[in-house]
Amino acid sequence: MPRLLVLLLFCFSCAAHAAQSIDPAIFAALERAQSAQAKGDYPAARKALSGVEAQAGSAEEALLWRSRGYLAWAEGNNRQALEWLDKAVASGKLDEALLAGERLNLARLNLVEGRFAKVVSLLAKADQADEGVLQMLVQAYQGLGQHAKALPLAERYVQANPRADDIWLQFLVAGNAELKHYSAAERWQRQLLLRHPEQVKVWRQLAGLQQLAGAEDKALATLRTAHAKGLRFSDAELDNLVLLASAANQPWQGAKLLQGMLDAGLLASNGTRRERLAMLWWQARERGAAAKIYRELANQSGAAKFWMNVAQLELEQAHWQAGLDALKQAERAGAERRRVRAWRQWAEDELSFERERQVARAG
Repeated sequence: MPRLLVLLLFCFSCAAHAAQSIDPAIFAALERAQSAQAKGDYPAARKALSGVEAQAGSAEEALLWRSRGYLAWAEGNNRQALEWLDKAVASGKLDEALLAGERLNLARLNLVEGRFAKVVSLLAKADQADEGVLQMLVQAYQGLGQHAKALPLAERYVQANPRADDIWLQFLVAGNAELKHYSAAERWQRQLLLRHPEQVKVWRQLAGLQQLAGAEDKALATLRTAHAKGLRFSDAELDNLVLLASAANQPWQGAKLLQGMLDAGLLASNGTRRERLAMLWWQARERGAAAKIYRELANQSGAAKFWMNVAQLELEQAHWQAGLDALKQAERAGAERRRVRAWRQWAEDELSFERERQVARAG
């Protein structure tokens, strides 16, 4: 909280409490502390407060705790401020009309210090139609990792305030995505898109959500629509969408998306992307598609690693002769002989067994 606001609240509360029956010496000390704090003279404020004592369990004691708390807060000593203000609020001696505001201030301070459960407790009886209260509750539930509790609060606020700041929509997108509620996340992302149709990142984020939801065709359509509107994505942004699929253990969706972007000309085809596409197809158990791309890469580069990949893929499909042919090419390209020999033995044994079965069937 800005220091000026703290001081204003402090002054207002002191004026309100002045009407109560307070020991004159303590009241004078509170006034001196308030005046010194308003001038930024914190040592003088501390001296004024340290020079008086109040009866245990009295309203004056609670007011002194409160004053010391706001002074510590103004000085940036949040931990000490929490200690004093906690005692003041818990005392039950503060004016009831001001107690709600004190709880709000204490909640703000606890939020700064990451004491999220305390924030939720303090705001349990607060006006949850208030934007500030809702923001604090949403942040606290986020901090506790309780997105399912934060989302309804944020959604309620946005529905009541159609012009709510983007940060509310962004939270609804992120929170729903965290819970894998991708359709809801996409709905809120489209609200952001309506507000900012010219922003590339908003389109890219929408495509990312669609891809995570397993709708790679929709993701590609989103990217193509943005492209048709004259928006341009960087290669890194589009490559990252494919990497997102890998990280989400969605190789088939990633392969489809990458293939679609290459076909649409959104990404230029190069060796790195072709190799990534082959690996994604392989991870998706689409061995035929993977083998085809690796064979093209092997023919173009002559690299042993690509011929070994072709060989393994062919053998995994029980294409024994094709696997043996690829192993021969790999050996010529300098592949590790021990590895080639082991795989060749496996392929030859299987091929021999296959031929024997065919002879047996013919007989």
